[in-house]
Amino acid sequence: MQVLEVNGCSVPVSNLEKVMYPEVGFTKAQVIDYYIRIAPVLMPHLHDRPITLKRYPDGVEGLFFYEKQCPSHRPQWVKTVRVPTDEKGPIHYCVLNDLPALLWAANLADLELHPFLHRAPAMERPTALAFDLDPGPRTDIVHCCQVALWIKELLDCLGVKSFPKTSGSKGLQIFAPLNTAVSYSNTKLFARAVAEHLEGKHPEAIVSRMQKPLRRGKVFIDWSQNDDHKTTVSVYSLRANSKPSVSTPVTWSEVTRCLKTNRADSLRFLSDEVLNRVEKQGDLFADVLTLKQHLPSLSSVTPNKHRKATSQCALLPQTIRPKPWVCAPWHLLLPIPTSFRHLSGL
Repeated sequence: MQVLEVNGCSVPVSNLEKVMYPEVGFTKAQVIDYYIRIAPVLMPHLHDRPITLKRYPDGVEGLFFYEKQCPSHRPQWVKTVRVPTDEKGPIHYCVLNDLPALLWAANLADLELHPFLHRAPAMERPTALAFDLDPGPRTDIVHCCQVALWIKELLDCLGVKSFPKTSGSKGLQIFAPLNTAVSYSNTKLFARAVAEHLEGKHPEAIVSRMQKPLRRGKVFIDWSQNDDHKTTVSVYSLRANSKPSVSTPVTWSEVTRCLKTNRADSLRFLSDEVLNRVEKQGDLFADVLTLKQHLPSLSSVTPNKHRKATSQCALLPQTIRPKPWVCAPWHLLLPIPTSFRHLSGL
């Protein structure tokens, strides 16, 4: 057992030589070192957010478990948030508001950080709208890029700025910051409407329903993450893959380039690569923390025969034209991934 003195707190650490990622020999000491070095850009995204711990005591090849209730043996300087539930009483979630708390969690082999979309004490107010793009069998992150660009196109037309990040695993996630008065019930309905709208326009490429047999050859737009009971992997979190990959913010140019080149590996980043990116580019997700936007009305994407859509975005047959240079559908401007081409007969 060793002790790290961090910001006036004594953080016990142990088994630093334990290998957490056997394929590359990445140890617990390196996990802790990564979180120390990424903390300046990571911590603002965790501030005041209840978090579920996902612990891998024997590394990524061993068993893991989720821990919602913050461990009773936590130091007194690790804060918690009481969240009522409909089950067996309230859950006291950990809140990792500072570097000592983050390192304490890392020492527990909490490789992945899974916070909620809201901040305490506003438990029913998400700060962002989220779309989790999950590639089904025979698809990969390249297909997710195409779907992400369709989502961006729609949100752009509605005047909503969005930011992409890799999941650090197989897919992409799109965050549209709100930071205004809104409820989960509204964001969830809107996200579902967007997913179903795009599925209707691109049924060969997108599925909005959760049943796994429907996902073959398609990208699932998971709108259900917009819920006060669900967490989403944090930007800059490690992932428990064979190598220490990271959920990494990327630019829309990088998403477009990945689609054009059909190179899935161009959007896979390991911990050292992410640290280098942050040193050069800063936090590409910083605006998600501060940008204030209003959630568009549900009718903007759900027209019907009795009511015209309040935005022409929902009525355009193939493409949305927010600016003069967007003059054709993304799937005509850029190469269609092979499995989409096969499924659509192109």
